[in-house]
Amino acid sequence: MALLLIAVFIVVPIAELYVIIQVGQLIGIWPTLILLLADAVLGSMLLKHEGRSAWRRFNEALATRRFPGREVADGALIIVGGTLLLTPGFITDVFGLFFLLPPTRAISRRVLKRFTIGRFAVVGVSGGGFGPFGPSNGNAGAPPTRDYDFEGSAEEVPPQGNGERRLPRSDEG
Repeated sequence: MALLLIAVFIVVPIAELYVIIQVGQLIGIWPTLILLLADAVLGSMLLKHEGRSAWRRFNEALATRRFPGREVADGALIIVGGTLLLTPGFITDVFGLFFLLPPTRAISRRVLKRFTIGRFAVVGVSGGGFGPFGPSNGNAGAPPTRDYDFEGSAEEVPPQGNGERRLPRSDEG
């Protein structure tokens, strides 16, 4: 984990600076700055378009009572891709485009799925009850049952002559 942090916070910015300097020497300072600015603007427009599309697909999945796993993964990849595109530099832009464009995002989603399978455990409640979208396991309209639900009755205790409240006792006479 420490090596990953070193790579992200030290190696990537140094590599980005190197590439920006090389591009600047090749095409000039002003064209390089214009290219970086245009890249950020076009990336933000693509982020907005793909984000709205993913949000629409997410809501459609919920409306059809389908688990939106693919849509959530797409949303996460779009957020990461948009962040990388808005970061100044050409290396991060390549990875940002990879996460934002639908055909390459599908590849990223498969890699992400393969990487995460078996690393997380989903813990559920057995015995029916209410799922995240209403009754599950054929318990339509039935309230969830739990081992710790108890029925009981209560009785209001009127104050005694001295203002103190006492519990009602059947053995007192």
